[in-house]
Amino acid sequence: MNDRRTPSLMVQGCTSDSGKTTLVAALCRILHRRGVRVAPFKPQNMALNSAVTVDGGEIGRAQALQAQAAGVPTHSDFNPVLLKPATDTKAQVIIHGKALTDLDARDYHAYKPRAMQAVLASWQRLAAQYECLLVEGAGSPAEINLRDRDIANMGFAEAVDCPVILIADIDRGGVFAHLCGTLDLLSPSEQARVKGFVINRFRGDIGLLESGLRWLEERTGKPVLGVLPYLHGLYLDAEDALPREALRKEDAALRVVAPVYPRIANHNDLDPLRFHPEVDFRFVGPNETAPACDLIVLPGSKAVQSDLAWLRAQGWEEAIRRHLRYGGKVVGICGGLQMLGRQLHDPLGLEGRPGSTPGLGWLDYETRLASEKTLLNVSGELLLPGAASVSGYRIHMGVTQGAALATPALRLAGQPDGALSADGQILATYCHGLFDSPSALTALLTWAGHRPRHEFDSRQRREADIDRLADAVEAHLDLRQLAEWLPAQAVVPLPRTGQPAVPGGARS
Repeated sequence: MNDRRTPSLMVQGCTSDSGKTTLVAALCRILHRRGVRVAPFKPQNMALNSAVTVDGGEIGRAQALQAQAAGVPTHSDFNPVLLKPATDTKAQVIIHGKALTDLDARDYHAYKPRAMQAVLASWQRLAAQYECLLVEGAGSPAEINLRDRDIANMGFAEAVDCPVILIADIDRGGVFAHLCGTLDLLSPSEQARVKGFVINRFRGDIGLLESGLRWLEERTGKPVLGVLPYLHGLYLDAEDALPREALRKEDAALRVVAPVYPRIANHNDLDPLRFHPEVDFRFVGPNETAPACDLIVLPGSKAVQSDLAWLRAQGWEEAIRRHLRYGGKVVGICGGLQMLGRQLHDPLGLEGRPGSTPGLGWLDYETRLASEKTLLNVSGELLLPGAASVSGYRIHMGVTQGAALATPALRLAGQPDGALSADGQILATYCHGLFDSPSALTALLTWAGHRPRHEFDSRQRREADIDRLADAVEAHLDLRQLAEWLPAQAVVPLPRTGQPAVPGGARS
């Protein structure tokens, strides 16, 4: 099935969040630097962070990041199957960028052969267009209960004859057990497909790890291709998980919080706030009291009505009311916009039982959920003082109507978007990426109570951190051991600043 003229390499992980996304992104940037036309690929992704592609589809946000690292426009073929969980047992199934249906786990398992056809069709199209394909697995390949009809890991790799490297996160502990246990649970043909190991997020004295690396290679017969360092403060879009580390800031002057409801979606919208040096940003989880702050952001949601019920149960409705009474500001993005209105109607039962739910009621509009999903890249201006430009995307299934929309918050492609309350305290929009533009971010922070001393460009920061990540991988991963499966120019060192690559991974 695999087009032999197109080199490929797949990164599979021992666990979720082991570093698959970042390693593929780094390899995409390394190959892009060398002039290789490379594309990322993830056969099946389960995530609530997504992006709109140039062909009008929807893919996981991680693949959009990898496409940026590869220097190519995002395309729905990069992530042909996207699952967006709506409950603990059911997910929206998106094929080639378009929402198809909602299926529970058992029905989706039965659907997988058809999903695999979509995966292979995308693979063949990409193999015809690119010089190299870098593939990201999902979760772990050693999930015995999911081996039958697997399309995300070894099932895909076997179907297209793609070599695999296995990555594990040493910061979690148990890295040798993870690697050996995962390998042992694979079939003989799958074990042969694994070409080596990568250990991720290492910090400490590499000399103390040497004996373990030798033991691992002797026991498995597989080389350790590299030991990657723990890189703090990387500005990279998360696939789904919330960020692990809090960022310490000495110059923070504005306090911003966001609730982490159960089906929070596209929380990467808030990354510019997390990384802005003058913003003290905090995610507030379940059973945590909402702290005093200057700005509350209600982010997107895949299940707006149930997440709104969660907000109420957690005391957020009263917390927001008190916050507004004392002059605080509120921003609602997408699902957050819908929550701020008077009513949420779901006549088709798209998010549960058909019916209506009272919204928070601070903006005079109502939202009716519809089966047709809006997927659109947008640009325009923020209608606050400063005439700030905005560019982002819209992903939603609701149609919102009401008097509050007569005072829009943005104008996108010449059309009004969202609402700004009469007292100027509440701003609501369907635009994901609201904070990405430096001028819009400055205008919004000024509106919230603090004019930044310095402009923060989140896109520039992301580009710089992709390069920082690629530099670290080049320095600690022995690309020469992957020469058989990558284009020839991929393993030729380039002049650059920083630590030179060390043969044999991190060992000298």
